[in-house]
Amino acid sequence: MQDLLQILRRLRAPDGCPWDREQTHESLRPYLLEEAAEAVDAVTEGPEALAGELGDVLLQVAFHSVIAEEAGTFTYGDVERGIVQKLVRRHPHVFSDVEVSGSLEVEANWEVIKAAERGGKPRSAAERVPSALGALAREVGAQKLSGREKTGREAVAGVLRGAPATAEGVADVLAAVVAWARSAGVNPEVALRERTGHLLQSLPEPAQPSAEADA
Repeated sequence: MQDLLQILRRLRAPDGCPWDREQTHESLRPYLLEEAAEAVDAVTEGPEALAGELGDVLLQVAFHSVIAEEAGTFTYGDVERGIVQKLVRRHPHVFSDVEVSGSLEVEANWEVIKAAERGGKPRSAAERVPSALGALAREVGAQKLSGREKTGREAVAGVLRGAPATAEGVADVLAAVVAWARSAGVNPEVALRERTGHLLQSLPEPAQPSAEADA
C-alpha cells in the first residue's frame, strides 16, 4: 500500500502527471462509481479479473487519500484506522463478550451500534439508501425500509396489465418486479447487470472503417 501511495504522490507532484494533478474528490466521483461497478461484474469473471478490478478500486482509495493528505484533511492512515476500529466496534460478538443467536441478531445489533455512533440518532431513509446506487438496488432498499411486502409473479402481471404507458406506469411495473425478485431471493440489480453483460458480449464487433470511407 505504501508503494501505491508513493506512486500517487509522485504523480501529483509539480513535475508529475498533468491529469492526475488536476483531479479532485469531486472530479473522481464517476471513476469511483465505475471501478466499483466493474469490480461487481468481475465477481463472475473469475479470480484473476476480480483481483485486477479490486486493484482499481484500491487505486481510488489511495487517490482520494493523497488528495486529502495534501489538503490536510485526512490521510490513508486515518482511513485504515477508522475501518479497523469500526469493524471491531460493530462485532462485539467476536471481539467482546456479546452473544448472538444468528446473523439476524448480528444485523439488528449492527444497526443499534451505528445509531449509538451517531449519538443515538438513527440514519434517515435517504442516508440508508445511497443515491449513487443503481435504481433497482435503491428500490430494494426503499421497499425494505417501507415494509412493502414481497409479491409473486402474478402480482407483476396484474400491475403490468393496468399500468399506463407513462413514466409512472413503467416505474410501477419495475417496483413490482423488484418485489417479485425479493420474494424469489434474487438481487434484481445484479441479475439485470449480468443479463446485460451477456447481451453486450454476444453483439458482433463493429465493422472497421474502410480506407475509402476515411478518404
